[in-house]
Amino acid sequence: MVSTSLLKIVSPCWKPSVEGDSSRRGGDVGGRQDGLLWYKDLGFHIGGEYSMAVIQANNLLEDHSQVESGPLSSIDWGPQGTFVGIYDGHGGPETARFVNDRLFDNVKVYATENQGMSADVIKKAFLATEEEFLSLVKTQWLTKPQIASVGSCCLVGLVCSGQLYIANAGDSRAVLGRLERTSREVKAIQLSSEHNASIESVREELRLLHPNDPQIVLLKHKVWRVKGLIQISRSIGDAYLKRAEFNKEPLLAKFRLREPFDSPILKAEPSVHVQRIHPEDQFLIFASDGLWEHLSNQEAVNIVNNSPHNGIAKRLVKAALCEAAKKREMRYSDLKKIERGVRRHFHDDITVIVLFLDPHRINRSFSHLISRRSFSRDPTV
Repeated sequence: MVSTSLLKIVSPCWKPSVEGDSSRRGGDVGGRQDGLLWYKDLGFHIGGEYSMAVIQANNLLEDHSQVESGPLSSIDWGPQGTFVGIYDGHGGPETARFVNDRLFDNVKVYATENQGMSADVIKKAFLATEEEFLSLVKTQWLTKPQIASVGSCCLVGLVCSGQLYIANAGDSRAVLGRLERTSREVKAIQLSSEHNASIESVREELRLLHPNDPQIVLLKHKVWRVKGLIQISRSIGDAYLKRAEFNKEPLLAKFRLREPFDSPILKAEPSVHVQRIHPEDQFLIFASDGLWEHLSNQEAVNIVNNSPHNGIAKRLVKAALCEAAKKREMRYSDLKKIERGVRRHFHDDITVIVLFLDPHRINRSFSHLISRRSFSRDPTV
């Protein structure tokens, strides 16, 4: 059950749905927009239903996301399933947008070569997308050097042939809601490994990878950062910390390191977790770290478990915003009035995708691809 304290926080944000199954009615076929909030209340994927929502805080929305369901390769008899991507950009939207365009295509390329899905397929797709983006940085280096300082955390979930693959580079998070048969409660199980220098094991990994660099992680203003610059240790992009050729002028001085480096400081290779899907597995919550700053894993799972499927991603976003408002001793209605840019002082861009797992549909075949990507205000997208 949802705790009494959490209900007090989020109840002003919860509104009973009156739209019914909007996907069946065509109510939000392409998603809807409410100020800085974009959402798709309900859609269908190969293994059940899904819901998406994005709230903007930055001047430019740096989060991108997607749901792709159907064939996962170019082979007629190849794997089928559902792909979920959460791309939390930093320094600008360019990398997240690029990953949104290229990562799934690369998964399909390697799944075709492999004639099936595997952790290795996903890792290869991440690294291929990284190489493509670094090539783009090289072509734009002289005219747009700031692109070398733009990067993105990348969280991917794949449901395929009864298997669940979770791949993560950065600090977004995937959480499973699983029904415990004895207690009949739905428990939160975190499936993704996070790569943030605030975690001791991440700092230790960095020190082992860079034994000759005593300043590989630095505590600045009570926050651990890689080279004193960035909190995450894995990403796509951030070329200035991957290749020394981009860590010099005309890049802004605040990004340039004094000491040269021979090997990449950050990695693009994701941590990959693979497990079978069990009948007790109810749903998956994929979200950028902006959600988890305000809700615990179990609080988020409780909200999903005790709410209608329709509009659940939007409900999670609003619950996080209510908590953000409470921390600043203000009302949610007042927070909604704050413009993008200024909003970033109150909360981050937040992207949420909830994927429901229907055991009766989990191995259903689709002859066509269902594709849904989150809204972007960038007119070039």
